[in-house]
Amino acid sequence: MKGSLQVKNGKYYAVLSVKDENGKFKKVWISTGLTEKGNKRKAEERLNEIIAEYSSNDNVFQSKKTKHENDILFSDFLQQWLTSIKGKVEEISYKGYSYSIKNMAKYFENKKIYLKELQPYHIQEFYNSLYREGKNGNTAIHYHVLIREALQSAVKLGLVDKNIADLVDRPKKEKYQAEFYNKAELMKVFDVIKGDPLELVIHITAYYGLRRSEVLGLKWSAIDFENKMIKINHKVVEVDNKLVAKNKMKNKTSNRTLPLIPQIEQMLKVEKQKQEQNRKLCGKSYNTKYLDYVCVNPLGDLLKPDFVSHHFGIIQNKHKLKHIRFHDLRHSCASLMLANGVPMKQIQEWLGHSTFQTTADIYAHLDFSSKLSSANAISNALSFDEKESEIDKNDEIVLDEEIEELERKLEEKRKLKRKHDFEM
Repeated sequence: MKGSLQVKNGKYYAVLSVKDENGKFKKVWISTGLTEKGNKRKAEERLNEIIAEYSSNDNVFQSKKTKHENDILFSDFLQQWLTSIKGKVEEISYKGYSYSIKNMAKYFENKKIYLKELQPYHIQEFYNSLYREGKNGNTAIHYHVLIREALQSAVKLGLVDKNIADLVDRPKKEKYQAEFYNKAELMKVFDVIKGDPLELVIHITAYYGLRRSEVLGLKWSAIDFENKMIKINHKVVEVDNKLVAKNKMKNKTSNRTLPLIPQIEQMLKVEKQKQEQNRKLCGKSYNTKYLDYVCVNPLGDLLKPDFVSHHFGIIQNKHKLKHIRFHDLRHSCASLMLANGVPMKQIQEWLGHSTFQTTADIYAHLDFSSKLSSANAISNALSFDEKESEIDKNDEIVLDEEIEELERKLEEKRKLKRKHDFEM
């Protein structure tokens, strides 16, 4: 009786050759439930037990199968699926997926739930555990999407017959109320950051509502001083403490060309001169790798995303500013545009949102200008015009005079009739 141990995703599996009903041999992977580290002897013992379960007197495997033959733990499958999509998604997305899959795998591994045994209530209970931990519906939706995609892959591979996640109610999305600075607060920020390493970064982000990855990915080659335009077509993200530069933006509409705002144009020209001076002063110590990038430090090193977010918090603490995330400068830009009557569609194009609905979902509660328009419309519809009111008053006076004249004539006729009756 032969069988071997194989390691997959840090777990021991027994790999056996099993005869099917047609007499053909096929390999079957059976989970031992043991991790690789420190369990080799136990795994070998478990291998022998599994072989014994499938042995027959003629030393041929029968079609009789244990409950979990050809099945794997759902936690193991999630890890396998994660490995299969590497290279198909962006590095930053894969990093996020890895973190989420790790959390899910830990939960389902403790439950010892196999892929083919997975039921809707197992998934629902996982969501309930997230809520008990204080997570919101948006977090649960994120996990729901990953579970559904993983199970859809299992269906295509023939590992399960249907996608169990489709039978689970999608968690309810919770509307995010974005924090932002108003005009006065933003002007105070501009005042206190003069000379700060993030002065230019904060100004560009606030004026253009750029994502952090977009402002750090801004290149001099994307700025057209002659035609007064700026292109948002490159981004920089940080993955595993390494900077990753990409021309592929978050979505098609993220790749956009915007007018070069005079205030920003002036700051950019000053920055360009400053970088040229720093390069001369630093000599060989200056980092020439990022010469085309706008947002670099005095030594030519590209500013890192984590530094930007962390330093922005330091600025807020130092100057006792209202605490918002760096990303909320993007929301501040949108709120100021709304307050000044810019239509939602134009804000969508300015921010580079993939759909109008995305913009509306985030900023509809701030769109007070449209509410004022609605208020004015209903007010006009139900209010009397002053001229119409004057006409109505004149009509009432004429009508009263006509009634008085009719009553006078009627009274004269009555007098004549009484006189005629008396003479008779």
